[in-house]
Amino acid sequence: MHILNFHFSIYSGSLSLRTLNEPEVREQYQIEITNRFAALENLNGDEDVNRTWENIKENIQTSAKESLGLHELKQNKPWFDEECFGFLDQRKQAKMQWIQDPSQSNLNVLNNVRREVSRHFRNKKKAYLRAKIEELETNNKIQNIRDLYKGINDFKKGY
Repeated sequence: MHILNFHFSIYSGSLSLRTLNEPEVREQYQIEITNRFAALENLNGDEDVNRTWENIKENIQTSAKESLGLHELKQNKPWFDEECFGFLDQRKQAKMQWIQDPSQSNLNVLNNVRREVSRHFRNKKKAYLRAKIEELETNNKIQNIRDLYKGINDFKKGY
């Protein structure tokens, strides 16, 4: 059986595809996929195409999660939290709605959601930076030079 090369995006992490290089993991994944698709063959052929695709997708994702495991993604933005993920989902839903029905009203909704999400992210980042600057000021006032310079170097790191 040919192993599909794909990547599923999962908020808390992604599939650990590097483990497919190990023969035991690859064999376990192939067995999982084969068993799940054997169960799919018994489904009714008159079923909706979208529902069939959802079944296939869920089977592939479940098999991969069980046999490959998840790889935690590196957190690049410390201000990005669960609330931000909710806003990303909201934007994704608005975009999918617009793709399914490209009407002017759906386009307006999509643009409004995009604006709202960008505003939220911008405010979240500003609040984080404001808190970091206040922390640096506090370290400066109490003569905590080590933490002061460590915080300054963290700011300079990306520039």
